[in-house]
Amino acid sequence: MKPDKIDFKIIETLQRHGRMTNKELAEHVSLSPSACLERHKRLEQEGILHSYGAQVALEKITPYSAVLVEVTLKNHLSADFQRFENAIIKIPEIVECYAVGGGIDYVLKFVARSIEHYQQMMEQLLNDDIGIDRYFSYFITQQVKKTPYPVSRFVQDTKATDSE
Repeated sequence: MKPDKIDFKIIETLQRHGRMTNKELAEHVSLSPSACLERHKRLEQEGILHSYGAQVALEKITPYSAVLVEVTLKNHLSADFQRFENAIIKIPEIVECYAVGGGIDYVLKFVARSIEHYQQMMEQLLNDDIGIDRYFSYFITQQVKKTPYPVSRFVQDTKATDSE
């Protein structure tokens, strides 16, 4: 079943306020609690809503360095990509990894205790010979924006598609 405007309102609300009760969610999206719960469960069953979690303010716990890293591999066979990805998946400090096109192969996001800690991890990756040809590091100095996905901005008006 294709999500409608109410489903998108539920999704966007839960992205911003994941701990709200079903009653609060129902009020926010102007549904009865039972109808809201039914839609919420359907969105989970269809895999549209696939997890819930807390966003941690790591800076309130400990100092850290966040680093974005562009990686280009030496070779581009399927086995080369798989070897690199298998190694990256095992490193907890790499919190995001994206395969990309356009001149580089991957963009990684590291969180490290310090710049020295990050450099030790990169040296270990190079020593592990997982196929890295080049890498460029960008130290994050300030997060300017981080928002939930604007899901309702990616769909056409459901009234136009419902009448067809």
